[in-house]
Amino acid sequence: MYKDNHTTVTEFIFLGFTDNPRLEMALFVVFFFIYLANVVGNVGMILLIITDEQLHTPMYFFLCHLSIVDLGYSTAIAPRMLADFLRQHKVISFSSCATQFAFFVGFVDAECYVLAAMAYDRYVAICRPLHYTTVMSKQVCLVLVIGSYVIGLISLASHTSLTFSLDFCGSNIINHFFCEIPPLLALSCSDTYVSEILLFSLCGFIEFSTILIILVSYLFIFVAILRIRSAEGRRKAFSTCASHLTGVTLFYGTVMFMYLRPTSSYSLDQDKWASVFYTVVIPALNPLIYSLRNKDVKEAFIRVISKKVLSQ
Repeated sequence: MYKDNHTTVTEFIFLGFTDNPRLEMALFVVFFFIYLANVVGNVGMILLIITDEQLHTPMYFFLCHLSIVDLGYSTAIAPRMLADFLRQHKVISFSSCATQFAFFVGFVDAECYVLAAMAYDRYVAICRPLHYTTVMSKQVCLVLVIGSYVIGLISLASHTSLTFSLDFCGSNIINHFFCEIPPLLALSCSDTYVSEILLFSLCGFIEFSTILIILVSYLFIFVAILRIRSAEGRRKAFSTCASHLTGVTLFYGTVMFMYLRPTSSYSLDQDKWASVFYTVVIPALNPLIYSLRNKDVKEAFIRVISKKVLSQ
C-alpha cells in the first residue's frame, strides 16, 4: 500500500456512522428491515406489473423501470453497508470502490430520466388524452427507457473516469459509509478544481434538464386541471400525479442538496444521513408511494392473489 515516502492508496477504510458497537448493531437492524422492505416492495412491484396484463400501460411500464433502478442503486450500497455494521475493519479495495461508485452513479442518473419520462407520460395522459395511445406508443416508451439507461451509462463512465483518475496518495480513510463523490474528492491529493467543474457541470446538466422536463410537464398539467369544470374531475386528474410529485420531491430535493453545491460547504458527518436517506430509505418508500393511493395496483394485487388461491 505504501511506496517509499510517497503513499499510493490501494484500498479505502470507511468510518461509517459510528464506532459504538451497540449503536452499529441497532443501525444494522433498522437498515436491514428498510432494505428488506425495499427489495420485497420493488421486486413485488416489478412482478405485479409483468404478471397483470391490465398494468401493461406506459405509466406502469415506467414504474416498473423505476423499481429496477431503485433496486440497482440501493443494492450497490446497502448490502455492503449492512456487512460493515457487523465488522470492525470496514476496508474496501480501490477497484471495488470504483465499481460500487460506478453502479451507484449509473442507476441514480438513469432514475432522473425515468422520472422525467413519467412526468411526460402524465402530461400526455391529461393534456392530450385523445392522442395518448399514439404519442405514448410502445416504441416511444422503449426509446425513452433505453435512453435513460444509455445516459446512465455515459454518466457512469464520465464520473468514474474523472473521479478515479485523481491521485489518492495520502490518507485512505473515507468519512462515509460508501464511495461517494464528496468524500473521495476530499481525500484526493490532486488539484480537484477541473474535476469538480466537470463533475458539477455533468450533474447540473442531468439534474436541471430532467427537472426542466418535469416542471414544464406539470405546468401544462396544472393549467389543464384548472380548466376542468368539475371538482371531482380535478381531484381525479390531480390524484394521478400526486404519487409521482411526492417521489420527485423526495428524490430531487435530497440529490440537489448533496451534489449541487461546492465541496467547501460539505459537512461529511451530516451528509451521511442525507445520503442514507436517498440511497436506502427512498427506494423503500417508492413502492408504498406509488401503490397506497393507486387503485389499479391494489386491484391488480388482489387479482394476482385470487388467481394463486383459486389455482391451489
